[in-house]
Amino acid sequence: MVAFAVSATVLAGCAEDGPEAGENGVGELSPESIRAKAEKAASGASSVRLAGTLVSNGQPVKLDMRLSAAGGIGEVSTGGMTFSLLRAEEDLFLKAGDEFWLHQDDGEDGDGKPSESDMAAARKLDGKYVKVPPEDTAYKQLSGFTEMKVLLDGLLKLDGELAAENNGEVDGFTTIRVTADEGAGGALEVALEGRPYPLLLERAGDAGELRLLNWDEEFEVNAPRKEEVVDYGKQISAS
Repeated sequence: MVAFAVSATVLAGCAEDGPEAGENGVGELSPESIRAKAEKAASGASSVRLAGTLVSNGQPVKLDMRLSAAGGIGEVSTGGMTFSLLRAEEDLFLKAGDEFWLHQDDGEDGDGKPSESDMAAARKLDGKYVKVPPEDTAYKQLSGFTEMKVLLDGLLKLDGELAAENNGEVDGFTTIRVTADEGAGGALEVALEGRPYPLLLERAGDAGELRLLNWDEEFEVNAPRKEEVVDYGKQISAS
């Protein structure tokens, strides 16, 4: 059995006075207003790239996804396995190597081994796109990695009193840092130049860090060509 999980991120914050103003003026605002401006900028964006690591139930999940309202494309790595996801509108595709398809839940006895037919099927699927059926339980879990609004809504919620720290820099952009509980509850870096996009998220409890890049940069998400797709039937969540 291949298991998938999507984690929503909740950051909390704490604060008093904001540092010097940047070109967009958010540095003059209260920490609560800075967070609100960042949320508004993110909600109004047409696209973003999320890159970094989230930790869910002690399990690191590495993401590098480009997202828009029309879909998403990128890679997810967890449990020693890496797979690619592509969603074009409602059509979701998964691509992985043969080792991914051979990976299964050993169960309590821990002696699960792939059969010859399993290995033959894995070789057929190696490097090919598999369309995830909407009725499969894996569809909702996997599509969560490709849904821009779902991910951002989870990542950008800050609960608690907020604090603004000194200006910093993320990927060449000057930022203002909003922290929670002096950083113990997470942190958010917000751009002081141009639109006040959130550029870096640090999750509370060392639960991962994500960079938010390429805001509003256009990219196309097209379904793979017919010859790139293998029909795996009505269910992919059990191997």
